[in-house]
Formats: sequence, C-alpha cells, structure tokens
Amino acid sequence: MDEFKFFGRRKGRKIRKAKTSLLERFLPHLQISENSVISPQLFDIPVERVCLEIGFGGGEHLAGVSLLYPHTGFIGAEVFQNGIANLLSLITGIKQNSQVPDGIKLLPERTDNIKIYSDDVRKLFNRIPDGMLDTVFLLFPDPWPKNRHANRRFVNPDNLVELARIIKRGGTLLIATDHPVYKRWTLEQMHNHPSFIWTAQKSDDWRNPPADWVETKYQQKAIREGRRPVFLEYRRL
Repeated sequence: MDEFKFFGRRKGRKIRKAKTSLLERFLPHLQISENSVISPQLFDIPVERVCLEIGFGGGEHLAGVSLLYPHTGFIGAEVFQNGIANLLSLITGIKQNSQVPDGIKLLPERTDNIKIYSDDVRKLFNRIPDGMLDTVFLLFPDPWPKNRHANRRFVNPDNLVELARIIKRGGTLLIATDHPVYKRWTLEQMHNHPSFIWTAQKSDDWRNPPADWVETKYQQKAIREGRRPVFLEYRRL
C-alpha cells in the first residue's frame, strides 16, 4: 500500500497519437526512475543550480523557465499524464497533429536540463539530499477550499519540513495561487514555520510576478475570470 494517498487526476481526455508517442518514446529519456540518483549530476549537462517545480500542470512555466536558464537543472514533478505529454510537446515542438520523427529530439534552442518525476512528489522527497535545491515552485496548487479537505492542501507542516530540508539556505520557495482560501492558508502556514521568511516588502512584491515569470494557461484563465493571482516568495533561513 502507498505511504501517501494521492487526491487528484492521473489522466484526463484521450491523448492523441503524437503525444502518446512522446510519452512512450521520449519520456524515458527524461524520466526519473527508482534507480536514478538524485543529485546535480542527474542531468545530461553540467548545471550550476537545481530547481524543482511541484505539479507543473501543462508545463508552460517549466518549459519557459528552463529555456531562460539553460545552465540550471529543473526537476518537474507531475502525475497528470496529459500535462506531461503537453510539456514534452512544448520542448520538442511536436504538436498533437504532427508527424513524429524516428529520432525525437529537443528543440535546437534547448539544453537537456529537464528531468521529470511522474509520481507523487512526496515519494521523491526522501531521495533529495539536504540543501540541494536553489528554488522550489509551487504554482496554483489545488486549493481544496472546503474545510473538511484542508488536510489535502500541499502547504502543510509535514511538507514544509521536507521543503525546509531540501532547499538550501538562502534558497527560495515561490507559491502562486488565485484562490483566497489558499492564500490565507498559505500565509498562516508559512508564518508559523521557523525556517522560512516572506520576502515581500510592499504589496507590489506579492501582487506582481517575478521579472522572469512565465505565464501558465491556468493563470491566464484565472485572470480572464476575474481572479487575481498572488505570488508569495519565501526565503529559506
């Protein structure tokens, strides 16, 4: 029996042929397996920093930020197969109606700086060495807004203990949300944790995204529907 009970979808609508080929033929090149050693040497290129994105959704942010920082290694954790397929499409340029070549490659402007963990990220935590990560992104997690589901929210004391261990001193945890319940919950949980300090000095620091921000489709939808995201950055003490 799994140590962690996962709440959420692992698969959505039927994945088209081209993206299915990406999952079957290209994902193994990027996938973190049970035998992978989690270290900066995990990547196929030398990297200067290592970052983790928890629940990367459709992969827009991960694809964009990994292109901006070609010498940083990015671990993306996501269980939703459709989202993983979309990320693979973004970094290879192979669309759902494209002809898939025999040899699938990254787009020429990219470095091989992404690794994917396609399971519950909590299972990966104890494999990550202390202080290995420079930045952790938690972008628009499921808010589980009902009180009876509060224990399902990712920002909780148990997960924060692990994040405090694996983020290096001076490293950052960036949490974005468009849900008022999750915003209040996150501020309370983070305020109570001694290993993190909120970096905001003024309201614009949390109302506006970082300068190198890459928007996600979910974020764009939230804005269209009148929900204003907040960007809460914490520094590991």
